[in-house]
Amino acid sequence: MQPEISDLVVQHDPKTLIRLPVNKSEIAGIFERFENKKALRVIERIPAKDGLLDSIAVDRLMLTVHWEMQRLAEEFYHGRRVLQIVRATIEALHSNGLKGPIRIVDVGCGIGYTIRWLAARSALPQEGVELTGVDLNSTLINEANRLAAAEALPCRFFHGDAFSADLRGHMYISTGVLHHFRGDDLVAFLRRHNSETTQAFVHYDFQPWALAPFGSWFFHVIRMRTALARHDGVLSTARAHNADALVSAAQTAVPELASGIYGAKIWNTPAPRVFHALVGFRPELVPHLKQTLGRKMGELQ
Repeated sequence: MQPEISDLVVQHDPKTLIRLPVNKSEIAGIFERFENKKALRVIERIPAKDGLLDSIAVDRLMLTVHWEMQRLAEEFYHGRRVLQIVRATIEALHSNGLKGPIRIVDVGCGIGYTIRWLAARSALPQEGVELTGVDLNSTLINEANRLAAAEALPCRFFHGDAFSADLRGHMYISTGVLHHFRGDDLVAFLRRHNSETTQAFVHYDFQPWALAPFGSWFFHVIRMRTALARHDGVLSTARAHNADALVSAAQTAVPELASGIYGAKIWNTPAPRVFHALVGFRPELVPHLKQTLGRKMGELQ
């Protein structure tokens, strides 16, 4: 399975998180092997100096792409969907005796749309819930903090490792992150939730089905302006994991949590949603969640 352009044009040292230079020819060579002319055209347009991609030009492009991704989240009412399950999870945590502040961490938050939405349109901060977002890309984090400050929102964004001792939380959420991990890397990512602090995770991603690639292509051509957003958006649906693969990976990585798929169908119909969510909860939270969320919760294993 070929990578997305955004996975390659920004790279970091896995230990220090220092940004690394990116060789333009090497990136182009990857897509040449896949005979991906659309990706090659995108790479060709990015300025380079001494064979290395211009980091400033890349940052501008990535910001534009993430602004467009925010529009997608808005049109799918993503904030409301996240709030529903976050609210139910917090109620379950309180009913099971968790005291003190509850920290929610948005992993790979980008420019922070979900956390900013929760901060602006819910009472969670006033109830002692810490809303935070973490990303490896410092440019996106700077933009997230700028936007939050502009609206005086009670949330914070950090450049770093979401699972590190100083940033980890009680509940992890993400949107469009899981499909970036393949095979053992997906299991390794989920295994990082395996700590005493973790009470739950909710990771939204594209739901694969027969018409998903066509629908994604149609939507991105109409709504997205940048060629990179159009390319990666369509490829994301092709890279998305099905429910069985996600649940199997979660059971392998964090067997201490009850895992399953949340919100896969539209209302009570068999029609699939664009996004479904891989969820995991401490077993003692499950009865309250099923009572609150009903059929949306599905089967937890």
